[in-house]
Amino acid sequence: MNRIKRFTAVAAATAVAALAPLTAAPAAQATTTTVTANHPGLTWEVLNYGPSGTVQVGGGATGDAYNGDTPAWNSLPVLCLNQDYRPAPAGLTLAFHNGWALGAVELSRPVKGTDLTSPEAADTVCRTQFGRYWRQAEFHDGHYGDNYQWTGGWTFWASGNLPKGVRFWTHINDQNANPWN
Repeated sequence: MNRIKRFTAVAAATAVAALAPLTAAPAAQATTTTVTANHPGLTWEVLNYGPSGTVQVGGGATGDAYNGDTPAWNSLPVLCLNQDYRPAPAGLTLAFHNGWALGAVELSRPVKGTDLTSPEAADTVCRTQFGRYWRQAEFHDGHYGDNYQWTGGWTFWASGNLPKGVRFWTHINDQNANPWN
């Protein structure tokens, strides 16, 4: 009888020991999961300067809106937008490929793409540097039409005075071309 009790106790202890990693593993995985940002990101540059202190930004010859064009280990400014719904100044011709962003743009301090782990992380860079109404500019922020009712892509105009010859991180919401993708 003692042999049966001992066998049963050993078998029960073995079963509990075997199940312990199965129950512990999900909790350990949940606490160690991190988001990595190592995908090439979309970058834009200044294309033109316009009337009344406006600037046109877009991908230029090297921007890749489908796959990203710049490795995430690079440090570049984030293109930040304060969309305060100001009207476009006279003298701009707006269309699908060159809309009005309804606001002003600025460039943040340089940030590694690997630090841009989500759209919210990129927005935080802009808000921290420029204030609560700022966010990362997005590929489709250009508006056109009589009441700016349509949106386009590829480039847009905004108020601002950005330097030529500088690439900057720009978000695209419908393609895997961001560092966090």
